[in-house]
Amino acid sequence: MSRIVYGVSGEGSGHTSRAREMVRHLLDKDHDVRVVAYDRSYASLKDEFHCFEIEGLHIVSRDNRVSALGTVAHNLRRARKAIARNRLLRELFDEFQPELVITDFEPATAWLARWRHIPLLSLDNQHRLRYMKFRVPASLLLDKWLTRLIIALMIPRPDIALATSLEQGPGTNRRTRIFPPIVRQQVLDLQSAHEDFHVVYVTSAFDSLISALKAFDDRRFHVYGHHAEREDGNLHYRAFSGDAFVQDLARCRSVIATAGFTLMSECLYLHKPLLALPMTGQFEQQVNALFLERSGCGMNARRASVEVLQEFFTQHDQFRAALQAYNTALQARGCERYGGAAIKQTLDELLSDLACRPSPGLSFPPSTGVANERCDTPR
Repeated sequence: MSRIVYGVSGEGSGHTSRAREMVRHLLDKDHDVRVVAYDRSYASLKDEFHCFEIEGLHIVSRDNRVSALGTVAHNLRRARKAIARNRLLRELFDEFQPELVITDFEPATAWLARWRHIPLLSLDNQHRLRYMKFRVPASLLLDKWLTRLIIALMIPRPDIALATSLEQGPGTNRRTRIFPPIVRQQVLDLQSAHEDFHVVYVTSAFDSLISALKAFDDRRFHVYGHHAEREDGNLHYRAFSGDAFVQDLARCRSVIATAGFTLMSECLYLHKPLLALPMTGQFEQQVNALFLERSGCGMNARRASVEVLQEFFTQHDQFRAALQAYNTALQARGCERYGGAAIKQTLDELLSDLACRPSPGLSFPPSTGVANERCDTPR
């Protein structure tokens, strides 16, 4: 079996939940895995896996808008500690001698793999923006180009890219395969219900949204992301707990959140209407929200206001009907949309091929290849 370093970004919760599913699978296959993570991912994964903590990049936002100056200042303050932790990471590589590095958008492990000529595999949703063909409005073309440049600067060219995507498009090269999202088993096991409250999930201060929610005193909101446990009128602030959050997600009437990839995937699976408020300056969230709008399964809003929320609430029945039609169409087409079986099988095949090679290397077998897990969005 292979010795694998698995790097996980600490931004948001999506990287963590996807990595947990994949690392569990690798361990079940008897691979020796060292997880390298920071911030939220490290805190979430350290008790389950052999985990090494580093310092990673963190995006600072204010009222749902990326703050460039805040982001630079925050990461500069952490620079000295980051250098020290990366020195220890190099020692980990020296001792462990990994045969493969997998990165879920974590740059330090990816660049170490490239500098030491270790096979590198990316497994995330960001690389579909880099290596998948898709269309955006003309107003987002510059953002598309800049995002691809940023991804290329953060992660060196992987030998193989396994990219998850809400919409399935063709890859731009032979090293890339596109797959449906990986929904964590904890969510797959849930039974969906529609109780009389709404889940609100924001990962940083979003004052305009909180102000708008207070206008709906006849509705109850469970608010996550403010690191608090208190009540303020119709707002019930809840300290983040993975178990409590997914239970609320399964039971709520709808979800109000930024346009994160993983939460949107879980809302589709659980048939939850989603009001997506993509963060300004986050191109990927803009792409996710456009998909939601086209599918009819939720609403893409450019701002948080009483008027936007009222429009969303009045369309709940239409959104639920679209969600039912969407998932029924996927089932009728035989698409393995949520469980991650296809991407796990592909990873197993790549690792089996890696073990048989006389010299280090990673590529899709030329004789058989691995087809994209195509499952186009129902219209």
